[in-house]
Amino acid sequence: MRKTATLTFSLLAAAMLLTGCGSEKKDAGPAKTGGASPSASASSGAKGSSSGMKGVPHQVVFEVGGTGASKVMWMGNTNHFEQVTLPWTKTESIQLEGAELKVGVTVSVVPGSVKASDGMLKAAPCTIKVDGKLVADNQDGKSPEPCMYKLKD
Repeated sequence: MRKTATLTFSLLAAAMLLTGCGSEKKDAGPAKTGGASPSASASSGAKGSSSGMKGVPHQVVFEVGGTGASKVMWMGNTNHFEQVTLPWTKTESIQLEGAELKVGVTVSVVPGSVKASDGMLKAAPCTIKVDGKLVADNQDGKSPEPCMYKLKD
């Protein structure tokens, strides 16, 4: 029961984070196209000079192990939540730009539950690899925490 509550809390926390993170990208779009007021133009001009910088592309591989089907939520270039067939792998190319170069970007995968050998539900095993290097692992599902990593250049 404790593991289920922890997983549920992790999913809800991740969903709240995803919702907040997604809104920043939407607000940044109109600023790039130019604003109607002079103060908006001045601030987007300052913003534009730093947002033009881009880092190197990184290959990020999200993996969830197990068998059967499970819900999986992952955050890479965009946020996703869907039913998948296990084992599951998703590869994305992520290139940091602007302020992301300084502060980084969190990438994560939140696996759903799978049936353990004893018949009990447990968190599915998950990993994240960046440019071929393992950077996050939930120890074959022994940790109820999602796999998370702060990607920086």
